[in-house]
Amino acid sequence: MSALLELRDIKKSFAFRKGILQRVVGQVNAVNNVSLTIERGRTLGLVGESGCGKSTLARIVVGLFPPTEGEILFDGLQIAGADIPIDPKFSRRIQIIFQDPYSSLDPRLPIGDSIAEGLVIHGIGDTKSRRKAVLDILALVGLPPQAADRYPHEFSGGQRQRIGIARALILEPEFLVCDEPTSALDVSVQAQILNLLKRLKGRLNLTMMFISHNLAVVRHIADDVMVMYLGHAVEVAPVNELFTTPRHPYTRALLSATPIADPDRRGERIKLIGELPSPLNPPSGCPFHPRCSYAYDRCKTELPAMITAGGSRVACHAVEAGKLPPA
Repeated sequence: MSALLELRDIKKSFAFRKGILQRVVGQVNAVNNVSLTIERGRTLGLVGESGCGKSTLARIVVGLFPPTEGEILFDGLQIAGADIPIDPKFSRRIQIIFQDPYSSLDPRLPIGDSIAEGLVIHGIGDTKSRRKAVLDILALVGLPPQAADRYPHEFSGGQRQRIGIARALILEPEFLVCDEPTSALDVSVQAQILNLLKRLKGRLNLTMMFISHNLAVVRHIADDVMVMYLGHAVEVAPVNELFTTPRHPYTRALLSATPIADPDRRGERIKLIGELPSPLNPPSGCPFHPRCSYAYDRCKTELPAMITAGGSRVACHAVEAGKLPPA
């Protein structure tokens, strides 16, 4: 397969301001030198604690934030670089589904108008053809045609997320970013939305980035998984490899915290030391070393590079030195 999306050494920094005059007193590095490749037709799951940079990376991919450093390639062409926003002609090909569908919809517009907005902005079709496209996409996501004339507050959470999916797909994108699209929904509704996304992926030949805190959800929908910690990518692996043979200590801790219904299969919970460090004052060396029981002197001073370990790519000195026991 060919790579559809490639990120090369992406970094995103935000100025930290303080005081009445809002002077810049520091920088927050939300994403630190993240590189990844997503092949056409595959889904990358992005996991990690809150504040690790997942949503920032998603917004860089869709062009809401330009990267501070690095470059983005789409279908082999560079579409964004350091402080250069994504070329608008590529925005049709990359779309996003937001976590909260209600806040991403204009409450004053019928949802048919909201869904058709992308077509209007890109000058696609006339009023009649846009209306037909809206009705077709509503049917595709499982909503009746009369829904086009109703307002966002008239729908349930699950229905609003279907509207968000329709809005993202109306422009026929090739790449879809799903930023925790099921986290605000009931469990039964989550399953419906996940199954809908899987069906649409196959039917429309979509490539996806799926962000979630729920590892069970990621295992269900993803082909590959990237684990992030404090803005860094710490492990990247095919989904089965990561869940059966996790290599980074942080990945192992995340998986140990996942509830398992079968009492005979429950393992020992790995408890992390301390709290997630502040991105305003990150630790030196490996960002995970203050909470890692396998850390040694090198971890405190040297940032680990990505190495290949089995079927995974992992950034960990202890893995490189063979200090971790088998998973």
